[in-house]
Amino acid sequence: MTEIINKKEVQGAPSKKVAIKTVKNIDQAHFELKRITDRTSGTFQDKAIKVVDDILKNVNERGDEALKEYTSRFDGFLAETFEVPSDLILKAWAETPRELQDSLLLAKKRIEKFHSLQLPKNINHTGPYGEFLGRRWSPVEKAGIYVPGGRAAYPSTVLMNAIPAYVAGVNQTIMVSPANEEGELNQTVLAAAHITGIDKVFRMGGAQAIGALASGTESIPKVDVITGPGNIYVTLAKKKVYGKVGIDSLAGPSEILIIADQSAKLEHVASDMLAQSEHDPLASAILITTDKNLAEKLPAEIERQLINHPRLEICQESINNWGLIILCDLLDTCAKLSDTFAPEHLELLVKNPQELSKSIKNAGAIFMGPWSPEAIGDYLGGPNHTLPTSGTARFASALGVETFMKNTSIIDFSEEAFNENKNAVVQLAHSEGLHSHAESIRIRDSKSY
Repeated sequence: MTEIINKKEVQGAPSKKVAIKTVKNIDQAHFELKRITDRTSGTFQDKAIKVVDDILKNVNERGDEALKEYTSRFDGFLAETFEVPSDLILKAWAETPRELQDSLLLAKKRIEKFHSLQLPKNINHTGPYGEFLGRRWSPVEKAGIYVPGGRAAYPSTVLMNAIPAYVAGVNQTIMVSPANEEGELNQTVLAAAHITGIDKVFRMGGAQAIGALASGTESIPKVDVITGPGNIYVTLAKKKVYGKVGIDSLAGPSEILIIADQSAKLEHVASDMLAQSEHDPLASAILITTDKNLAEKLPAEIERQLINHPRLEICQESINNWGLIILCDLLDTCAKLSDTFAPEHLELLVKNPQELSKSIKNAGAIFMGPWSPEAIGDYLGGPNHTLPTSGTARFASALGVETFMKNTSIIDFSEEAFNENKNAVVQLAHSEGLHSHAESIRIRDSKSY
């Protein structure tokens, strides 16, 4: 077994060549998967933390004045006001082509239906001595949704964040998104904001937008929960404000892992890997396969599909640096390697995906078979596309209705229940050395302790 096959330089690329690494050795596979997981850590992140700290401090102290300065510096336009007027949002919807309107409405319908099934149930329990115990769910008052700009427009992010907030019953939903140099937001993003009932839309992005939502400014309401993906500055800002507000997760660069056997079609695997790579130069696309023929032919097929690709350079940088092919003897080994990586998106392009899925423990979302490409989940499958990245699927979950809700415990003891449990409470309080805890029980009872 060779440890690593040298990078295969694929011929026929329209510009620089694509090089995708292939490994056969399991130890080397673990090394490469860890390298990909850790791709955003290091010196750059340390420098970004200082930048984010300064921005958050400045926004907290100077409010809108600081926001205007950062918007001018980073987004390239001078903002007299940040809020997008409601008539412009309605105009964006009215001017959206009918076919795109229908697609947005279909996605909204499917996402809303699935998320309505997530509403948690209250617990109402009566104990053996008449005590009532409960857990009551309620929505947060205000939610802030971050929608990225920059490399692409993401109306799907609007749907995937605003709809769960709406289903949860959030009273006010506020969206922030960076505008272009003319101070304009993407029209389809605004159209999605219209159909999801977002209350306010603000033209701002970056760590400064997160700081504004977390602290509140003269024009930006302070929220209770912030959700939505962004670049490293947005992610670090969310990490810093957590505790002051709730957040959904700390999203890293997007990733896909495909497990494939001899039943998988070469062109499907290549296109699904490129669908992830075109997001960002830091996006990662990984194939773990038992089919040697697929592993050998994939680089050339990726190169073929990149001809005249509108996001060629992004795809090439992603594939060159963070693409990977792992060749295994058994599907069971493929599944174990996948669980080690804990991918954001996992595609099972195998003969029996339902059976293989039973052995998967760590994945943000699993896409079963050839008719469930990851793009279905990105737009209108129903489950949320905001998923744990960078190995956090080991303990984290997709954004959902519960992200915008909290629960309150209810304890209502009867006198009988109190008397039946009082001695145990006193013993436990004394074991912790908490005198007044025990005294609060004793004072309610006629007996002496």
